[in-house]
Amino acid sequence: MSGKRILLGVTGGIAAYKSPDLVRRLIERGAEVQVVFTASAREFVAPLTFQAVSGREVRSDLWDESAERAMSHIELARWADLILIAPATADFLAHLAHGMADNLLSTLCLASSAPVAVAPAMNRLMWSNPATQDNIARLRARGVQVFGPDSGSQACGETGEGRMMEPADIAAAAFAVLPAEGPLKGRKVLITAGPTRERIDPVRFISNRSSGKMGYSVAQAARDRGAEVVLVSGPVNLCAPAGVRRVSVESAQQMHDAVMAEIAGTDIFIATAAVADYRPANPASCKIKKVSDKLEVCMERTVDILAAVAQRADRPYTVGFAAETNDVEQHALAKLTRKNLDLIAANEVGDNKVFEQDDNALLLLWPNGGRQELGVGAKTVLAAKLMDFIAARFLERASR
Repeated sequence: MSGKRILLGVTGGIAAYKSPDLVRRLIERGAEVQVVFTASAREFVAPLTFQAVSGREVRSDLWDESAERAMSHIELARWADLILIAPATADFLAHLAHGMADNLLSTLCLASSAPVAVAPAMNRLMWSNPATQDNIARLRARGVQVFGPDSGSQACGETGEGRMMEPADIAAAAFAVLPAEGPLKGRKVLITAGPTRERIDPVRFISNRSSGKMGYSVAQAARDRGAEVVLVSGPVNLCAPAGVRRVSVESAQQMHDAVMAEIAGTDIFIATAAVADYRPANPASCKIKKVSDKLEVCMERTVDILAAVAQRADRPYTVGFAAETNDVEQHALAKLTRKNLDLIAANEVGDNKVFEQDDNALLLLWPNGGRQELGVGAKTVLAAKLMDFIAARFLERASR
């Protein structure tokens, strides 16, 4: 979001306590943030808090004489690249849906040509009320982006849909609304993530402990750098990052077929998925019954997706991952050479290491002895470092 100007509207709901965190997350992504309050927002949060995190004075009064001498509300409307309302109460959504302009925030929404996004937050019954749903339908029809709401426990003590999305998710969704910028703008990045499942019978399968967190973080980092991102994902309990197109698969063969269907025009291919190396050769068509003390399953090799991409005449910049329990660098170097990769990211896995964890440690290796350690850190942080490295190497090669 570097250099992007976001006007954040805060309305009078209890979820407003999350909005300072949203300001921080938008600024972390490089955005400039101007906060605008409705009168009722002051009943829940203090303007001084937002001024501290945004570095800008909060605006709230349409009739501020010192500001309005220069028609400041029109200047604000022109200034914004995106108007984001979070939280957006049922009352404000009704005002916006019916084109009312009786406060500074609603006036700005009407006076700006910038895209508008709302993050609804309200009681579950208010959200499901036909009046609210009609207003949401009207707004969507006009091109207003609606982020959420999520489902969960609410301040009123009830549980259901109507809870405001978390600030990190809103920030990611806001980024996806804005035109893509960054070093990979105009480039296509294809990423595989998560585990695969290889069928034994209709109810059993062989898989692994991959959570997909690293791959999904890499996909978000690629999108943050302006790329068109396609994420081919095995079964995981994660939502696709905003602005990323996900193709869901289950088996190694399905992942291979999905990758080959998307590979044309791909500039960078990153294989973070933990693809099964073997699968049952003859999966049963019916559930296998427990009739003996032993069960033998004949296994056969699965297709090697990474090698298949690297061998193509029109191969993209190809990055592999090596998850090893021992001799990490030695095994990773062998894989780099054997599969003719441009780069490999190696990490040590095992009990309580990497799989299903939020942290990771990556070692980057490339042909002719290239080596760089990214160190230990959150997967989201390492993904950003990795994508910066990949983008620099790819662009260097493309400029030759």
